[in-house]
Amino acid sequence: MEHGANATRDTDSMNLAFRAVPSPCIGVCTLSEEGLCHGCFRTGAEIARWLQMGDDERLRLMETVLPERESQRT
Repeated sequence: MEHGANATRDTDSMNLAFRAVPSPCIGVCTLSEEGLCHGCFRTGAEIARWLQMGDDERLRLMETVLPERESQRT
């Protein structure tokens, strides 16, 4: 079993490897009056928290929340 800095570094590397859900950002980074990004339909808080979200939360946003928001705006 590894101890110290190497163990922490290995654990961090493994956590990063499992963050497989890509950001929905398309580079149109302006917020609407409703507080939603014109490009990806995330709120400012969701954009800020993206790196701290787990894959389950990211997938829920990508598969459910963001498509619903997009369909309501068109």
